[in-house]
Amino acid sequence: MSDLLARFAESAFWMARYMERAENMARIIDVTETFAQNRYSGEDWLPIVEINADSERFFAKHGEPNVEAVIDFYVLDRDNPTSIVSAVRAARENARMLRHLISTELWTHLNIFYNQLDELSPADVKLRELSRLCMRIKEGCQTHAGIAEGTLYRDQVWCFHELGKHIERADQTTRLLDIKYHRLLPAPDFVGSSIDAGEWNAVLRSAGGYHAFRRIFSRGMRPATVAGFLLFNKHFPRSVAVCIASMAEELDVLGARPDLANGDSGGQTIKDLRRQLDSGDIDKVIGDGLHEYLDSIQIRLIAITNELGTRFFGHA
Repeated sequence: MSDLLARFAESAFWMARYMERAENMARIIDVTETFAQNRYSGEDWLPIVEINADSERFFAKHGEPNVEAVIDFYVLDRDNPTSIVSAVRAARENARMLRHLISTELWTHLNIFYNQLDELSPADVKLRELSRLCMRIKEGCQTHAGIAEGTLYRDQVWCFHELGKHIERADQTTRLLDIKYHRLLPAPDFVGSSIDAGEWNAVLRSAGGYHAFRRIFSRGMRPATVAGFLLFNKHFPRSVAVCIASMAEELDVLGARPDLANGDSGGQTIKDLRRQLDSGDIDKVIGDGLHEYLDSIQIRLIAITNELGTRFFGHA
């Protein structure tokens, strides 16, 4: 790829990743507020910090993970690169690089959406307004995704957009499951209780998978069943298996071009991961160590991102 095209490919990749990241953050905040045992307890809000591996950055700025601190850090904080406003700002800057390659509708919506977020004040993110705000943010991100799906030309820009979207989804799903599974492993007294079911209900809703899960499992909710669904289900769009399969398909499209076919560009890593997920057995995974399994996936996702960058963007 030429240097110019490499910049466009990288911008498409990161525009999609940042918008996916913003929607995921809004979803987790909304579900945390809804299902928290104590809406003001730091214990209920700390997992958001842990999911994003932000403990050092967060505690350097805030003394404790109370609701006000976490909401400010992950919605409004312009110095926090994982906040919603920072993610959408980064998506907009990448979209600016693509102005001549994306539709006017896509650019206009993203620009207006960012300006709306940039105007938010602490008064707009009070707990009583939080669910409504998260709904607006999710709808803004989903509108962006719909406009992109309906207007982006199906060339390399689309391929890199889809690669970015699916690698971010896979990463976020593994992070959510890794933190939540080990925090929520129920004490014997809670197994099958309303507390147990409510917590796993929240995990599924954080991934947008509650209703899809219920189409397969109409009754009961075991931790292993939830974990298996989020990892291995081949029909749920946010499962890790579907994300990796989609990435493999996009790389096949790119590999079909003679000028892009040289080099592995993460293809073999994705193929190996896809085969592993296709034959996944959740009971065996949990028996061998779910954390270790999820950690290995996250390490390979980082490797894939670096390989894509080295091959197509000119840097890891």
